[in-house]
Amino acid sequence: MSHQVTDPKSLAALYKRPGFLIRRAHQITVSIFMERAADQGVTTTQYGVLVILRAFEGLDQIGLSKKVGLDRSTTGLVIKKLEQDGLVVRIEDPQDRRRKIIVLTAKGERKLESLSTAAAQAQQQALSAFSDEEAEQFLTLLEKFVARFNHETRAPIIADEG
Repeated sequence: MSHQVTDPKSLAALYKRPGFLIRRAHQITVSIFMERAADQGVTTTQYGVLVILRAFEGLDQIGLSKKVGLDRSTTGLVIKKLEQDGLVVRIEDPQDRRRKIIVLTAKGERKLESLSTAAAQAQQQALSAFSDEEAEQFLTLLEKFVARFNHETRAPIIADEG
């Protein structure tokens, strides 16, 4: 089965491209999250970093970047912003004084708690385009796509490393 549109000059050719659709879906989901969490002052990327920091102890900037799928410099900018907002701190690793571990502050924990409802509502709204069965299938297909191409990206997610 071919998924190509034959006339590359048509708008349909653009609108059927996986990259275009995925980018547009990303824009929509970010917009939904930002609308739901407008009063929180946290981006979707910052939210993801906070969730990962709550789930994994002892991460430095490199370890965090591997878990969130961002390059180190972007991760550094995100951490700097979260640090400025008092949501995380960098502490010296007792076993390697050159290494800085990133830790959620109590304020960061509270921020995550206050974002949980908005994040759940945003996810529910995004998936409301589908029946329950379609939503499950959609997520399964996205996971399959990400798993297939994850290690071919500049910043792959490496979930099993600390």
